[in-house]
Amino acid sequence: MTSLDLALIQDAYAKLRPVVHQTPLFSNRLLSQLTDCDLYLKAENLQITGSFKIRGALNKVSAVAQTNASGVVTGSSGNHGQAVAWAARFMHLTAQIVVPTTAPAAKVEAALSYGAQVEYCGTTSHERLERAQQIAKDTGMTFVPPYDDPLVMAGQGTIGLEILEQRPDVQTVLIPIGGGGLISGIATAIKSLRPDIRVIGVEPLGAPKAYQSRQAHARITLPSTDTIADGLKSLALGTQTYPIIERLVDDLVTVDDDEIRYAMGLLLTRQKLLTEPSGAATTAYALRRPAQIRGQKVVALISGGNIDVPTLCHQLNP
Repeated sequence: MTSLDLALIQDAYAKLRPVVHQTPLFSNRLLSQLTDCDLYLKAENLQITGSFKIRGALNKVSAVAQTNASGVVTGSSGNHGQAVAWAARFMHLTAQIVVPTTAPAAKVEAALSYGAQVEYCGTTSHERLERAQQIAKDTGMTFVPPYDDPLVMAGQGTIGLEILEQRPDVQTVLIPIGGGGLISGIATAIKSLRPDIRVIGVEPLGAPKAYQSRQAHARITLPSTDTIADGLKSLALGTQTYPIIERLVDDLVTVDDDEIRYAMGLLLTRQKLLTEPSGAATTAYALRRPAQIRGQKVVALISGGNIDVPTLCHQLNP
């Protein structure tokens, strides 16, 4: 079985680099003053499909295409689904995406525009992933996990390699946590090359699956989640992502929805970056001016920017 390591991430980087964007690393004097550190924003909201998810999806789907599979299927709250739809079209495969009934319209419309079929199912990650796996079993399509897969994690880990290229003097990296694929990949890349860099995972107070798992020293499944950050609402870390996070991530912290809203507004007005709530979580944490980042060179990952105008207006003026 393939396992995640630096070589797998470097292989993904070589494969993805001609296709995906090397997203910019922005700095902003006011945000650095407000956070009491040298803050740099890794703008994956400017990535193809509007989020980091295309990296893992394309890395996985390109491997699936080598097996002569007829198509791919996944379950997603939106960003992973869009990315799988785009990757499938790029690799000339069909795609079916199972989304929650609460999925943001902008994300569903994007998946449809890339040629995917979309099916609504339930409100939890468990429901949609179970349905997607059943479709794969019934049709022979290949299931593309949203996070709990070495090739998916390796694709996301290419962000870590980019950060080290763009800001080799970075001291701390802030990464949002949903199912854990993003932080598992980035932490593996960074800690393999620069173990001195601190990696901090940020998740919503209403979906603290990683935080609670760290406290319990065991993988915890939440009974429910409640947060505006729809991309970070997973009930549990993956069975493969959890041990990586436990081993490599230095600290796990939470932010509340009001802090996320405030960060979204600042990123939009001061840096002109449109972010969805999940993408603003890391900046929300930095704005607390925590002691472990004070005076340091810090990269905050802006994971995505897929939000429609009515939702944006509502979040900024609840």
